Amino acid sequence: MSIQAPKGPRAILPEDINQWNFVEKEFALVCKRFGYKEIRIPVFEHTELFQRGVGDTTDVVQKEMYTFEDKGGRSITLRPEGTAGVVRSYIEHGMASLPQPVKLFYQITAYRYENVQKGRYREFHQFGVELLGAADPAADVEVISILSLFFKGLGIKNLKLNLNSIGCPKCRSAYNELLKSYLADKIGDMCDTCKTRYERNPMRIIDCKENSCKKNLIDAPALLDHICDDCREHFDSVTKKLEAIDIHYDIDKNIVRGLDYYTRTVFEFVSENIGTQGTVCGGGRYDGLVEACGGAPAPGIGFALGVERLLLEMNSQGIEFPMPEAPDIYIGAIGEKAGLVCEKLVWQLRNNNIYCIKDIMGRSG
Repeated sequence: MSIQAPKGPRAILPEDINQWNFVEKEFALVCKRFGYKEIRIPVFEHTELFQRGVGDTTDVVQKEMYTFEDKGGRSITLRPEGTAGVVRSYIEHGMASLPQPVKLFYQITAYRYENVQKGRYREFHQFGVELLGAADPAADVEVISILSLFFKGLGIKNLKLNLNSIGCPKCRSAYNELLKSYLADKIGDMCDTCKTRYERNPMRIIDCKENSCKKNLIDAPALLDHICDDCREHFDSVTKKLEAIDIHYDIDKNIVRGLDYYTRTVFEFVSENIGTQGTVCGGGRYDGLVEACGGAPAPGIGFALGVERLLLEMNSQGIEFPMPEAPDIYIGAIGEKAGLVCEKLVWQLRNNNIYCIKDIMGRSG
């Protein structure tokens, strides 16, 4: 019996690679236009990085990470996302001493043990941006505008930008108590994960996908209605700046994102064309993450974009990709003597950057 690929990853075949190459190139060009530099981060990290950074009450850490013990007895995890690894690199390589902000982008594979469905795999690809060292709302707007221009350049239409603020630790502390009070007589009917979160991190309950839990949250208080004055001022500034550059948005008070490091601004670009979980891209501010990972306090904001879902969206809209490059010349030879002349000619053509295909199956004779 032939060996099949395990459930979750998939090969990107030659007939598809042109689409991937195109969006990778376009994303890099847009990022460079904003002054971002590419970073390449390790595929695996110490598990503690994600426990501290992503949050040990999140679905990612509790249920979805690929974690193993290496031969030295260390707990290692395949990266489930890119931000924590970038922040670890920012700290470890002294980027805080560089002129701020530090602007980075990446194109990575990531790994999560989750249900395989349309556009979602256990090995998947992300484009991401991280802007570190800038607390001003203008940084939030810059990161969102990168995506807006990227989607516009690809010809994508009708993606909806949903926006929210989940405040700062001070806001969330008060809100968590309010949410616990609201859920006190409902938590017994909710899933075991939510029961744990009720004690440790109540806000994370809002992110639950279980229908029984979602039903109990219909009339729950919204965090956006309870953020502090500083967070309100920050959010209002973000929305005014977006309006100034004609980026349309909708307020969605239910967005909390699935990772614990987020603070203040959170956002998603959502499609109605690619299934019930239509988020193509999501991101937000993470002003406490650098400190949580062992660095000096530094603000940050970024996003991650699912490439598989991006391509699904483009194909659902019928967007045409550039045609793959075709050979300039095809050469075949009849007979051994002609074959030697052909070898030399092909070599010279290729040395002069001419796309040349030569028959190597003996079909010319």
